[in-house]
Amino acid sequence: MLLQLGIVPDVIAPADIDETPQKGELPRPYCARMAREKAWAVMAAPDDLVLSADTTVALGRRILGKPETAAEAAAFLTALGGRRHRVITAVAVRRGERLWQREVMTAVKVKRLSDDELNGYLASNEWQGKAGGYGIQGLASAFIPWIQGSFTAVVGLPVMETAHLLQAAGYPVFRGAR
Repeated sequence: MLLQLGIVPDVIAPADIDETPQKGELPRPYCARMAREKAWAVMAAPDDLVLSADTTVALGRRILGKPETAAEAAAFLTALGGRRHRVITAVAVRRGERLWQREVMTAVKVKRLSDDELNGYLASNEWQGKAGGYGIQGLASAFIPWIQGSFTAVVGLPVMETAHLLQAAGYPVFRGAR
């Protein structure tokens, strides 16, 4: 996604944090907290920019995280079938002790899946590591008749908002000089 902005990161470092929602935590604050915690968890020099993001699928007040098993992915996809849900992606940019953050919400509808569609998708293993058990940029795109909002946010990094956060943090996104 960063390549769309002509950006190649110097380092890609996973943030080792506990991603368990707190008791009673709602999807949007949870997602924002995850992006913040990831940004603070990465070691960086004071002038370095740290970019982090988190994507959460919300069915009402329920957080559908990354399923641990195919059975859990099937349950998520069945629950989403024929309904609209929200995909929330939070982005955080940190430079030194300053943090810039933004959340983007997109409404998505997943069609009701036949047994063949569901089982075929599960067999692909594409659901692994995907919030809500699906990735809109892959095979599951055939199951999405409608979205309202940012496609890139559903993929996992809202490009426009990320560009603006990087620019606010002093990164010359639109000036061509990197």
